[in-house]
Amino acid sequence: MEFASVSPLTGQLLRRYEEHSDAEVEQRLQQAVAAAQHWAELSVAERSSYLRRLAVLLRERAQQYAELFAEEMGKLLPQGIAEVEKCAWVCDYYADNAEEFLRPEVVPTEFQRSYVAFEPLGCILAIMPWNFPFWQVFRFGAAALMAGNTIVLKHAPNVPATALALEGLFRDAGFPDGVLQLLFVNTERVGALIAHPAIAAVTLTGSPRAGQAVASRAGAALKKCVLELGGSDPYIVLEDAELEATVETCVTARLINSGQSCIAAKRFIVVEPIRKAFEEAFVEAFRRCRMGSPHESGVALGPLARQDLRDTLHRQVIQSLEQGARLLLGGQVPELPGWFYPPTVLTDVRPGMAAFEEETFGPVAAIIPARDEAEAIALANASRYGLGAAVFTRDRERGERIARRLHAGSCFVNAYVRSDPRLPFGGIKHSGYGRELSHFGIREFVNIKTVCIA
Repeated sequence: MEFASVSPLTGQLLRRYEEHSDAEVEQRLQQAVAAAQHWAELSVAERSSYLRRLAVLLRERAQQYAELFAEEMGKLLPQGIAEVEKCAWVCDYYADNAEEFLRPEVVPTEFQRSYVAFEPLGCILAIMPWNFPFWQVFRFGAAALMAGNTIVLKHAPNVPATALALEGLFRDAGFPDGVLQLLFVNTERVGALIAHPAIAAVTLTGSPRAGQAVASRAGAALKKCVLELGGSDPYIVLEDAELEATVETCVTARLINSGQSCIAAKRFIVVEPIRKAFEEAFVEAFRRCRMGSPHESGVALGPLARQDLRDTLHRQVIQSLEQGARLLLGGQVPELPGWFYPPTVLTDVRPGMAAFEEETFGPVAAIIPARDEAEAIALANASRYGLGAAVFTRDRERGERIARRLHAGSCFVNAYVRSDPRLPFGGIKHSGYGRELSHFGIREFVNIKTVCIA
């Protein structure tokens, strides 16, 4: 199998890469295992010096890497630069805080001394997606590395040049050979990788279907796994929301990464007293969002990353309309080169429709009417997903009360959902399990060991 880098802007082939052979995979796995032994013996302070070097290089090369993201998966340049800078932030965060997070916790018992230690597991297999091709790796990887683990990276097949750039970044930062190893392997070979004795644990960011497959394989091999899966984030808009600010935030939240984000806003649940005004303002704001090349200034969304993703999105729109939704804007595949899809707004979306039940990975907003607060909460929770959620109201106490009732890993009031190195990130239900970031993230891939001395 070859891994192809194809321009989402033109649909033209950019370059091809050969899949790694079984012998090459085995060699890289053994290098990762050997590196894990040395890496784990370094002090936290020594490991942090490597992460600080990564942060310096990331900031120096932000424009360069953003150009690569734009070329390979269509990310707008400013968003690509922001992604790289966020990677630098998470490196600095764990370099600054890992020693405290990993410090043994003394527990008073009848023993002379007893405590809990946090020790690395070994080599972690990371199965990563294309939509945030650096951030998804660093979001788990900065913590895993600081805990003393090494990484074997199986990246998405449509971003091979980005994956190679990531491997080169670690090499340029002076990391010991094998601390991060890239594997070009197809999906059919992942099961054998999970079962391989070299792999101590697995992390996946991907679809629920991929999560089920990986969890099944990891369970059969009795290996820990962390899953960050899809989302259909509900944004509840109450009658006392500040309309202009709410619409601006909701539009931004829907069009992050051209709508291709697991924590992008997807279901806008609007109570009837404000629904008409919200629809009119939202449609007008969406209408002003311009499609174009990721390299152009003033562009709000670029092409989708692959043609099959656009086809799926359009199918969801058409199916929802057939099921009774109404089209307020967009909904037509443009006659342009590349894989563009216009800003699209559906209303009268209800449970059972594709735009309600499925994750829409692109610039499609589903407006869902609710009679009142109680129905809005019920509709928000009537989803198999549980990644993020948001509430908009002038009454912060009311917003906080509702946020505590929403079934999600992250809930925001009067702001859009985002990840932050200082806060745990992850989901429930079909959005996965386990956490990344903060001190919770660094403790996912450690042996939480009890030590007692009589």
